[in-house]
Amino acid sequence: MIPSEELKRRLADCPLIAIIRGVTPEEVEEHGAAISEAGIGIIEVPLNSPRPFDSISRLAAALGDRALIGAGTVLDAEDVARAQDAGGGIVVSPDTNPAVITAAARAGLISTPGFFTPSEASEALRAGAHGLKLFPAEAATPAVLRAHKAVLPPHVPLIVVGGVRPDTMSAWIQAGAAGFGLGSGLYRPGQSAGETAVKARAYVEGATSR
Repeated sequence: MIPSEELKRRLADCPLIAIIRGVTPEEVEEHGAAISEAGIGIIEVPLNSPRPFDSISRLAAALGDRALIGAGTVLDAEDVARAQDAGGGIVVSPDTNPAVITAAARAGLISTPGFFTPSEASEALRAGAHGLKLFPAEAATPAVLRAHKAVLPPHVPLIVVGGVRPDTMSAWIQAGAAGFGLGSGLYRPGQSAGETAVKARAYVEGATSR
């Protein structure tokens, strides 16, 4: 399946991306299993986590048949190849870096860079992005997302990231959000896999009860 269609399929199944920043390789599998069992099918390990490529490799081996595993906070094109070698299938960035986007697209990986303005969104799409991450969403509103939807190609999924809570997703969905990235509201370093499971289920319920 081509990357753009894979992203849409995953978001249609469950419009959530789990961002487990700070997770260690030793605990990543139990947290990944909790997230997957709750119904979330995309899991991102940010590269500013401890030994992130080890975590991506372990998740891909354990959950690769059930979930799309990838790298987040990817700032350099060189890390795209490392993420792919580890078994990653999606590359997420906080910014609009054409070098990272192009490297991911050429490697056959899903590219979802961050953007905040129409100019950044257009630059990302020209570089080959498959989806766009509105970040930081705390500084925007559903009305801002709706305005972006009015001028961007309708086939491009817009993913809201930053400050998302289970009880705030409905307004974003009504504005046209195709998905949400879940950070500290889902996972914080040191919490148990049981806590992750409870939070993941709450987010899945919030995303589907509309």
